[in-house]
Amino acid sequence: MTKDKIEKLISQLTLQEKIGMIHGDGFFTTRGVERLGIPPFKTSDGPRGVRKDFENDAWKDIGLSYDYVSYLPCNSALAATWNRELAYATGRLLGKEARGRGKDMILAPGINIMRTPLCGRSFEYMGEDPYLVSEMVVPLVHGIEENDVAACVKHFAVNNQETRRLDVDVDVSERALREIYLPGFEAAVRRGEAKGIMGAYNKLRGTHCCHHDYLLNDVLRKEWGFTGITVSDWGGVHDTREALMNGLDMEMSVTSDFDAYYMADPLLRMIEDGEVDKKTALAKIDEKVRHILHVMNKLHMLDGERSAGGYNDYNDKAALRQTARESVVLLKNDKNTLPLDRKKVKKLLVVGENANRQHAPGGGSAEIKALYEITPLMGIQMLLGGNAEVVYKPGYFNEDIGNIWANTGDSENGQADSLSQDSAAAQAVSEEKIRRQKEMNEKYLQEALEAAKDADAVVFVGGLTHDYDTEGQDRADMKLPYEQDRLISELLRVRPDTVVSLVAGSPVDMSAWLEDVNALVFSWYAGMEGGMALAEVLFGAYNPSGRLPETFPVSGRECPAVALGEFPGGDKVSYGEDIFVGYRYYDTYDVATAFPFGYGLSYTDFVMTGIRAEVIEDTVESKEVKVSFDISNIGSRAGAAVAQIYVADKWPKVKKAAKELKAFEKIYLEAGETREVTLMLEREAFTYYDEASHSFKADAGSYMLLLAKNAEEIVDITEIEFAL
Repeated sequence: MTKDKIEKLISQLTLQEKIGMIHGDGFFTTRGVERLGIPPFKTSDGPRGVRKDFENDAWKDIGLSYDYVSYLPCNSALAATWNRELAYATGRLLGKEARGRGKDMILAPGINIMRTPLCGRSFEYMGEDPYLVSEMVVPLVHGIEENDVAACVKHFAVNNQETRRLDVDVDVSERALREIYLPGFEAAVRRGEAKGIMGAYNKLRGTHCCHHDYLLNDVLRKEWGFTGITVSDWGGVHDTREALMNGLDMEMSVTSDFDAYYMADPLLRMIEDGEVDKKTALAKIDEKVRHILHVMNKLHMLDGERSAGGYNDYNDKAALRQTARESVVLLKNDKNTLPLDRKKVKKLLVVGENANRQHAPGGGSAEIKALYEITPLMGIQMLLGGNAEVVYKPGYFNEDIGNIWANTGDSENGQADSLSQDSAAAQAVSEEKIRRQKEMNEKYLQEALEAAKDADAVVFVGGLTHDYDTEGQDRADMKLPYEQDRLISELLRVRPDTVVSLVAGSPVDMSAWLEDVNALVFSWYAGMEGGMALAEVLFGAYNPSGRLPETFPVSGRECPAVALGEFPGGDKVSYGEDIFVGYRYYDTYDVATAFPFGYGLSYTDFVMTGIRAEVIEDTVESKEVKVSFDISNIGSRAGAAVAQIYVADKWPKVKKAAKELKAFEKIYLEAGETREVTLMLEREAFTYYDEASHSFKADAGSYMLLLAKNAEEIVDITEIEFAL
């Protein structure tokens, strides 16, 4: 459909029909215009798969079977693969299943920067580094949108905590906004060509992000050239005039009084009563409708030539398992404790409630009605088959007492309640439940310790659940819940060779036992094949290659948001740490970490040497540097390394981080294989945001290029000079 035809459609629409297109007429749909062949616009959560369907005007599960879907690895797991191809494959499956369910837009991916490990939605995001986020979100969006489904990248912007998420006012410098919090969104728009952007609940500098003129008009539309649909987060609109004037296209919410939404009858009355210039208002409404029709046209919603979508097939399932495999991060492997030998382990003790828990149904709007989910216990049993006895002991007691989404009252769903419930009240626990927790923990602990005595090997699977990694509330601290620290310490006392495996969406405090454990694995919420992938890593069927997409601090106290800024703040939260987020802070201020950004071990060994760089182009407007190095697998088995290139300004004219990630590549090598790798650095790798000129600058001078295995392990350095 041409632009002229879209304009003709707009001219034929009545004002009431236009208003029906720009606000929800159901919890996940807008109103269509049947007489002109304009269908309703249908959306769905979420980032880990297409969410189950609800009744149009009630938060009640429709109770049918067609909305079982693939459970995808969470975005933190996806980022931990450091594999762009797997990001694309994951997006392709998400888009295919969304289209197969009749959806026009999938409310994904989430890419907010992990400013603090305590954010309840950490598992939905891609870590702490804007370059890593940018590189992973672009192929993910491409994969989604090749199925005639719009991605809706969220939450724009600085939505970095769940505490007071509806009204907290973020105070952040323009430089930090541009260097840390916006690059992922810019990449999704400019390179990913995303067709949807979701506004954030919070305020930025006094104005709600869902109707923020600077964010939605100046930055998104004018600077980045966005031509898609801006959608409010559900319940994120607070003012009719601002929603009309400041760049929002579609208002969605969680209540069933659809005509009472800000961009519904209140907007119509505002125009009729002359509270806003009618000509201006009508032009703004036409602009919103134009954006919606433009996206509908791109998705072939108006011409009948649309993809039908579908569900996962053998190749999709293989990609899901590979993503889960590559997301597993081996953190410690002293004394070569791993992999376990299937031939020698005849009796295996598996301890930990997370070994037997399915995570797909939890997390808030990221919940999934999964076709299946292989737990770690299932994966281990399936891998070992009948050749070993697998004994399971829960070890600790989990009664699901802390989840805001479990306390839903009459709504039967936490969606609406999560916008009104106080997270502290939701986590209040009765003395009786605390007593029961301690009593059961003691019972389960003793049973696990007794069973550990005669097992050939002991694997503990613990971590967090969606009582803690969830929308609507932040964690109070990084401590493991359910007295797991005591259990792990006691297991290690009885069996020093205990393998500790943690499942979570964000870092946890391991200081109580970290020095005592030999083998430590971190495996995220890795999707429907996650348990099988973990089992394969534990028993050596797959060589781990995951790398941390965020720093694991020793505890929450060292986090820069706490040390230099504010978290969670009150009415306002000050980002006093400025650009020093994640490893930028730990590196620059020499703060010890538990495990650094980009860290991960393998069952083989890699050597990276001989970094060399050639300046191909050096002008004020353009810079290009070719970086080469050699990498060898010097171990006895095939595996994958993640080579990381950091840039450090040798004599910076403004305060900068000690170094910043600017390139990476995941490289698969056979045992004994050596390969030359070449990566390109563009101007953006050497820039900082200059607030005086409102632009990114790349200063002349000397820059060090650091070849690294992770943010703390630099293996080789070279230097380049820019004259201009």
